[in-house]
Amino acid sequence: MQRPARPQRDSRSRQSAKSAMPLALIIPAAIGVAFLVLPLVGLISAASWSSLPSRLTEPDILQALWLSIQAATLATIVCVVLGVPLAWMLARVEFPGVKVVRALVTVPLVLPPVVGGVALLLAFGRNGFVGSWLFDTFGVSLPFTTTGVVVAEAFVAMPFLVISVESALRSSDTRLEEAAATLRAGRWATFVHVTLPLVTPGIAAGAVLCWARALGEFGATITFAGNFPGRTQTMPLAVYLALQSDLEAAIVLSLILLVLSVTILAALRDKWVAR
Repeated sequence: MQRPARPQRDSRSRQSAKSAMPLALIIPAAIGVAFLVLPLVGLISAASWSSLPSRLTEPDILQALWLSIQAATLATIVCVVLGVPLAWMLARVEFPGVKVVRALVTVPLVLPPVVGGVALLLAFGRNGFVGSWLFDTFGVSLPFTTTGVVVAEAFVAMPFLVISVESALRSSDTRLEEAAATLRAGRWATFVHVTLPLVTPGIAAGAVLCWARALGEFGATITFAGNFPGRTQTMPLAVYLALQSDLEAAIVLSLILLVLSVTILAALRDKWVAR
């Protein structure tokens, strides 16, 4: 006697459960969507579309855009190189004070960006306890340079990568790593050939979030690196400067940042997170 197709019935019940939503939740959800979307609609509607092509070719805008993309990309690379081992340590290694280290790593998420910039100045400035050593030993000065922009963006963006990768490591199946260990694979070989492929979607999603956060960074950048066109003036800083004298230019710059952020998140992050 053939049994009824229970899995199909269960899947249908799950679909109906997902589609059913109480009215008490629909109303605040709709208000939440409107609250997040309406400012973007206002930005798009205020744009002067006829002058947009000529605005996009202005040297100052192209310069700020290119600097923003370069700095955000370099900051993301720094975050991946440093953040993946850090996330692995937090997820796999038990040591005294691990909770304190995890809390300190995530502090930039809640720290006001301007305060982060001040902290960077006190640490890596020419008179800072690390910056003075760098300048006296190697003649390197980070503040108010393009490298300073990368440092500021990496500081505020790295927690996004660390949290994403640590979550992926904690949810991954450790039996494959244990199997590699029983086959006498070394720790480094296991990490490279087993662990990294397992958490690649988490690394990719974290890197996308990290890049988007670095692209939009303002407070720490202007405090630590300044606002010098062609050297440290990124797109958010150019928007702030344009607001004081040229609203139309500020709107164009904001539209560019909006398009870049939405394109990256929609095309890459959703694909990797769903994997």
